[in-house]
Amino acid sequence: MSELERNIPNKNRKARGSGTWAAGAGLLVLLSKFKTLLLLLLKIGKPLITMLVSIGVYAIVYPWTFAVGFVLLLFVHEMGHVWAARRAGVPVSAPMFIPFVGALITMKRHPKDALTEAKLGIGGPLLGTAGAFACYAAGWWSGQEIWFALAYIGFFLNLINLLPIHPLDGGRVVGAVSRWLWLVGVIAGPFILWNIGSFLFFVIWLMFLWEMYKRFIRDRGKGESYEVVGEYRAAADPAMPSWYWAGEAHQRELPFTAYCRLDGTHIVEFWWEPLSFRGELELSQSCTIDRVMLTKVQPPDENGEVSFKVRTEGRLYRSEHYYEVPLLARIRMGILYGGLVAVLLYMTWHIDVAGLIPAA
Repeated sequence: MSELERNIPNKNRKARGSGTWAAGAGLLVLLSKFKTLLLLLLKIGKPLITMLVSIGVYAIVYPWTFAVGFVLLLFVHEMGHVWAARRAGVPVSAPMFIPFVGALITMKRHPKDALTEAKLGIGGPLLGTAGAFACYAAGWWSGQEIWFALAYIGFFLNLINLLPIHPLDGGRVVGAVSRWLWLVGVIAGPFILWNIGSFLFFVIWLMFLWEMYKRFIRDRGKGESYEVVGEYRAAADPAMPSWYWAGEAHQRELPFTAYCRLDGTHIVEFWWEPLSFRGELELSQSCTIDRVMLTKVQPPDENGEVSFKVRTEGRLYRSEHYYEVPLLARIRMGILYGGLVAVLLYMTWHIDVAGLIPAA
């Protein structure tokens, strides 16, 4: 220590030390905030990218103002599902946008009953209809046709979504009202297809027919086949013989246990003894697991790690209690569903007849 440093008063040294500690603490706080911001960007990055890509694709065909408004209407619709899912305590993914298909969210856990599923299903059309009314009001206020065009497409798409066809929102809602309404979707599908001429709707209707066939004819009383696949990597034991990694056809059954966490998540835990590896597979809903299979085993790579897939095989049994909805709740959901369909029908008819948007 130099002579000058020895002559510095102790209190000044303490002040300098405390200042260094304060700067360090501030840096740590800043880094923690940056980490939080980075995690937030990673979480919203993918939905934001798909949204921007959708806007860009739609802008090739339509005016950019319509493209932006249309994607925002889809976003509002999906946020209605997210809002309803949060209220019901069902975890869901962020909205993802697919050009000329629409947008979607995925449930990370199946609803506990048909009424909860109906609430999740009706949330999107409710908020989506509100968004379309906002465009309609903006059209009257500004006099610009673009707002009426957005209002019309908003009303129309939410109306189509309320058709009693799985996996559309209406197919989920009517399960809590009356499952006989699914028959309306089966019969009305070809007539609706004839009027709107959508190949995507045709595919959805065919998927719905196949689901109804499996549920009520082929798998009635047997349960629906259900599987989940996961990919893993683990360090290999150098002492293992080469014949143990018998290519992609290498399969064997693994011991496992299934349980439900306190938050309602259904988990299958398995283990592979030769590698001392324990892993988990998360199920979207409760089901009966018959076995867990090890598949697609790849020999150790240059890092000495083995990659492999694990597949559950089981049956999904949907209890009849799932569709037991109190009469008053059934009536309320039926009135809400029917009233919303009537409003959407009227608004699409009104905008069309009033000539608020120019003919194509």
